[in-house]
Amino acid sequence: MNPVVALALAGLAATLGLAGNAAAATPAELLSGLQAAAGAPGAGDRGQRLFTTTHGREWSCASCHGSTPTTVGKHASTGKAIQPLAPAFNAERFTDPAKVEKWFRRNCNDVMGRECTAGEKADMLAWLLSLKP
Repeated sequence: MNPVVALALAGLAATLGLAGNAAAATPAELLSGLQAAAGAPGAGDRGQRLFTTTHGREWSCASCHGSTPTTVGKHASTGKAIQPLAPAFNAERFTDPAKVEKWFRRNCNDVMGRECTAGEKADMLAWLLSLKP
């Protein structure tokens, strides 16, 4: 994990009283922490492009989560169902800072061949938060 992002998430968790309470953050609070780590606000248009682009590799985020992540997706290689990614369609998304970092790290590596920056994560989360029923 990028040390700056780790520090920002740890600081956010401490500020919010999340130490030992992994499921107490809100997606907006996580976005705020990522924006602070990036030093810039997230931009939904960039987040949508990140989500739908293959970045020179086989998959994009949309390969498993669907072109609009508001419905159940399906893992491209295992076929396993993936619950909606957008928080307005799945209240459990982006509520656990440790899980958020784990899945960003894993999925960014699969899709981009590297970890995402704090700015890329903020862009992605800003876009996902803009998706409403």
